[in-house]
Amino acid sequence: MQHPSSPIDLRSDTVTRPSQEMRAAIAAAPVGDDQYGEDPTVNLLQEKIAALLGKEAALWLPSGTMANQVALRALTRPGDDVIVSRESHAVWHETGAAGANAGVQFTEIGARGTFTVEEFLAARKPPGHVIYPPTTLVEIENTQNRAGGVIFPQDEAERICGAARGHGVFSFLDGARLWNAAVASGRSPAELAAPFDLASVALSKGLGAPGGSLLAGSRELIGRAVRYRRMLGGAMRQVGIFAAAGLYALEHNVARLADDHANARKIGERLASSKRIDIDLPGVQTNILVFTLAAGAPDAPTVVIRARERGVLVFAFTPRMMRAVTHLDVSADQCARAADILVEIAEGPLA
Repeated sequence: MQHPSSPIDLRSDTVTRPSQEMRAAIAAAPVGDDQYGEDPTVNLLQEKIAALLGKEAALWLPSGTMANQVALRALTRPGDDVIVSRESHAVWHETGAAGANAGVQFTEIGARGTFTVEEFLAARKPPGHVIYPPTTLVEIENTQNRAGGVIFPQDEAERICGAARGHGVFSFLDGARLWNAAVASGRSPAELAAPFDLASVALSKGLGAPGGSLLAGSRELIGRAVRYRRMLGGAMRQVGIFAAAGLYALEHNVARLADDHANARKIGERLASSKRIDIDLPGVQTNILVFTLAAGAPDAPTVVIRARERGVLVFAFTPRMMRAVTHLDVSADQCARAADILVEIAEGPLA
């Protein structure tokens, strides 16, 4: 939990600090050289994640972006087409890494973080076409960041992955916030990951660990991922200190994600009360709020500056679109105060 004098930091759920208990777990972790497969704490974490996601094997990576990049290398070839939801993390939040590292192009489909099997099939490019790049991968982000943490409908994910498999197309689940989707939907992570060939999860988002993401899939795909992890500089050494934080987070910080969802909902309800803030309240399903500043309100950069001056940190996506994210280091009272401040600023003077 934050110190009372600290800002109420809603920029992301990655800003959390390890608790004293998590730090103790880090300090006590037995470690070895993970590049040689000899870190016992990493091996334990990988086994646990594979079991939680219902896959044969898992691989630890330093970050979610690297997990996404390794997945692209393992499942595509340069010049291939990858179908994703509109405004997905892989397209918007990885500084062009997919083009630089995997050499793929993206086709964005759907709206508000989701798409249908019909949209996927309409967008798929067949192999061997004289001018089109072949679609070799479909990627689903669950929950979807820029759509406000929405949960991808599981029945549609199953249909999409089934159709992809029938056409020889791989499927990948960018599940950086899959824990949030599981808690909010009442489905297990294994059920959510089941349709996909490869899935990722993050430990540094809602679970509060200082770093680490994992890929899970068949032993053959994880074997491919090992090579590409090293190629991208992610083969590390005594990273059991990170893995220990992740194991602690899995044991103590999953169920409490419901608190973050409740806090986000309260913020959303307060923001929705202002005529100068446009927010899709039914779309506030987990811990992310994306909202637009209506005509008459200051623009997003101005709101960011004024909120910071009053002890609230938020993030601007565009000149009029903003994001706030709840997490384990902000309380219900702090979230209520932050919501009041944001409304006051939105309803205040432009200059």
